[in-house]
Amino acid sequence: MRNYKQSGGTLTLTPSAAVLPGVGFLFGVSLFGVAKGSVASGVPGEFLTEGVVEIAKTSALAISVGDRLYWDATNKVVNKTTTAQQCVGIAVAAAANPSATVLMKLGATTAVAA
Repeated sequence: MRNYKQSGGTLTLTPSAAVLPGVGFLFGVSLFGVAKGSVASGVPGEFLTEGVVEIAKTSALAISVGDRLYWDATNKVVNKTTTAQQCVGIAVAAAANPSATVLMKLGATTAVAA
């Protein structure tokens, strides 16, 4: 197939701010990736866009399997706040309150019920 370019599990992207390894970054309003290594602002780097990652979460928050997770760009964590934040994945394991991380399937989202 001539138009196939890559699998898409890892993309080379250029963030507008520095990103540490294992930290997420939201490109535009819909493309979220987790840095595979340190990436400087304005420099292309590798970001994981598919798969399951252990990612920082709001500590004082209980998360259940199947919860939608939203990106808090200010604090660089995921949470369950839908206001002014973008859904970036789904929890695949429960996380207690308090705890620092949660297992999240990247890009796994479901439509909001009508």
